[in-house]
Amino acid sequence: MTATHDVVIIGGGLVGASLAIALEGSGLDVAMVEAAPATAMPAVFDERNLSFADATVNALTALGVMQRLRAPTGAIVRIHVSRRGDFGRVLLEAKDHGREAFGQVVVARDFGEALESRLSDVTGLERHRGTRFTGFAPDADGCRVLELAGEGPLRLRARLVVAADGAASGVRDALGIATTRHDYDQVLTVARLTAARAPDGTAYERLGDDGPTALLPRGDRAWGLVHGVAAAEAQAVQALDDAGFLARVQDAFGWRLGRLRSVGPRSAYPAVAVRAAATVAARAVLVGNAAQSIHPVGAQGFNLGLRDALILAELLVSCAREGGDPGGDALLQAHGARRREDRGRTLDFSHGLARLTSNPGHGASLLRGAGLVALAALPGLQAAIAGGAMGYRGDVPAACRGGGPR
Repeated sequence: MTATHDVVIIGGGLVGASLAIALEGSGLDVAMVEAAPATAMPAVFDERNLSFADATVNALTALGVMQRLRAPTGAIVRIHVSRRGDFGRVLLEAKDHGREAFGQVVVARDFGEALESRLSDVTGLERHRGTRFTGFAPDADGCRVLELAGEGPLRLRARLVVAADGAASGVRDALGIATTRHDYDQVLTVARLTAARAPDGTAYERLGDDGPTALLPRGDRAWGLVHGVAAAEAQAVQALDDAGFLARVQDAFGWRLGRLRSVGPRSAYPAVAVRAAATVAARAVLVGNAAQSIHPVGAQGFNLGLRDALILAELLVSCAREGGDPGGDALLQAHGARRREDRGRTLDFSHGLARLTSNPGHGASLLRGAGLVALAALPGLQAAIAGGAMGYRGDVPAACRGGGPR
């Protein structure tokens, strides 16, 4: 027997799990396929520091996830942007834009535990854990037929398949959707760091030729570090002892926080952007990193992916209420249309910022310096940047405005 579901979500990470929660009570028959077994967390829930935009905080609160975080979050009340070797800097204050904070800093592991706690209460969700998507069988009766592998072979039928399986999406490949890939030739090291000055709500983004060095205010009185290095130097940097690594970060970041005192376990990730040529196919839609993965400068990746999922949830809930086809062309076209502006503007902004800030040379330095001065001086330009940073760009999901997907 092959079970039939209205929606099958492939991937139980940040975006896939959030979508499953958003669909609770919709009346849809939903299943989620998760590679991680029930006894383990997905690898994405590690010690990385996630910067949740204000819109994301609103949405995850509406979904009942933020309330389940066990560790305190760190509020971002101001953003300080500068570039090593250039004149000018930008200081954005949330209060100047009518907000208490631009967003919150959350440790990925804590977020994963909160998502799992919330998922355990979702009724009507069928979870296939320790199971991987391996391909499609021929379609049947208006459904996609998914072939899965876990403890044994399994097939599921889905009126709609949601690919939330990351930047190396197997579903995207099986659908034949092409991608463009840009390697920034950088490796980003993340860690927990302490300094002479404790966090005061300021998120620092210090840009350099080899990538950004960001320090984010965590809720545990430490800083969340993201330190970019040229790919050719990454192995040597990873081999440094803690004292040597702190000295390197101190040189890249400067002394705004006084002496950097300690650093926790480090993890490294290559900075590679992957952009799908299309986000929908017959009875299938891509969300999150399966649709696009971006450079972390500006901290937009998960926030963008969550908005993919929340717009999809809105459309599916409306479709279920009207008795429509959750995998029909009308819904898929509506999702693509509603996500087009936000996706396009966010991807272009992230890529442009990553390219511009890492471009060495005196001429580029003058242009960057002038740009920072202009941004610091023009309230209208600041407001546009701040709005995007808080997740209010394009067609904003209702949950991001403090409402629900219904």
